[in-house]
Amino acid sequence: MTDGAAVVADAPGRINIIGEHTDYHGGYVLPTVIPQRTTAELRLIPAGAVRVISAMDDSGPHEYELGRETRGRGWLDYIQGITFVLARDGFTLRPFEVRISSTVPVGAGVSSSAALEVSVLRALRRALDLPMDDVALARIAQQAETDFVGVPVGIMDQLAASLGRDGEALFIDTRSLAVERVPLPHSMRLLAIDSGVTHAHAGGGYLIRRRESFEAAAQLGVSSLRDLDETALDTLATLPPVLARRARHVITENARVLAAVAALRNDEVATLGALCNASHTSMRIDYEISTTEIDRLVEIANARPEVCGARMTGGGFGGTVIAIATMRANRATAQAIADAYRLETGRHAVALEPPD
Repeated sequence: MTDGAAVVADAPGRINIIGEHTDYHGGYVLPTVIPQRTTAELRLIPAGAVRVISAMDDSGPHEYELGRETRGRGWLDYIQGITFVLARDGFTLRPFEVRISSTVPVGAGVSSSAALEVSVLRALRRALDLPMDDVALARIAQQAETDFVGVPVGIMDQLAASLGRDGEALFIDTRSLAVERVPLPHSMRLLAIDSGVTHAHAGGGYLIRRRESFEAAAQLGVSSLRDLDETALDTLATLPPVLARRARHVITENARVLAAVAALRNDEVATLGALCNASHTSMRIDYEISTTEIDRLVEIANARPEVCGARMTGGGFGGTVIAIATMRANRATAQAIADAYRLETGRHAVALEPPD
């Protein structure tokens, strides 16, 4: 691409229908994309520093030199991480200017970081003609977050942003990276409501849960909890209670993902809703990653006659709640849930994906 010519690329946020805290154990997940997207407008420049301008940050522009990426610069680290990993993996880079805009809410559990990473990587892939497919692109995005930003996330978010398409869920085996596209049934409405309680994966809670779950795996004699299924639940009594709860969540959540895929294939909306309710209970009691506000939003959603089940989506400690609803649900349903929650808690809730 010639210097100064613009390349525009974007990537979506995602919600996870079910399968929370399973991906870093090589387990199963079932995300789908949302309409909100992050856009990167990128131009190669002859020389100088990388220049990053964000519509969401009026303190910029921000600059850094290729090969001299420095951690600790907030959201800019996600872009620095991309160039750090690309260079480490042997790709030849050139200075560029990129303008970022986004409608993906930050801290809402809908993977704004992966949308940023994938949109910038897509723009760089086009501008520099980088030889990578969509799965390889997702791997680089994940490594930018784990190896440079310092957040040991699984690969679900990046795969969803890179591979996801409207109207379908991605059934991902995060161990093999096998992906199956599962159409969302027309009889189902999927509501997503941002609770207004922000979270950050770099915070202590996420890292503690991850560490505890691997401690449980080690004491059970496996490298990851993906190696165990529900027949192993009786052995959890040998663990300290906290570790037993962490292991029980991951093991049962993997089973719920498999059941949820079958429910989608068979157009069993009520079954999917019940699985989401069970998932939220497991996140609240066994993984202990919910909050009072999130629990109340789930309860308000479930009180609606159109809703078959609801759960928190994302890493936890805030973020977004999804609700599995019947065809009777519409924009007014999502707004009514958000309004009731706002009136009761004082939190500003936003319906991210109200159906038409």
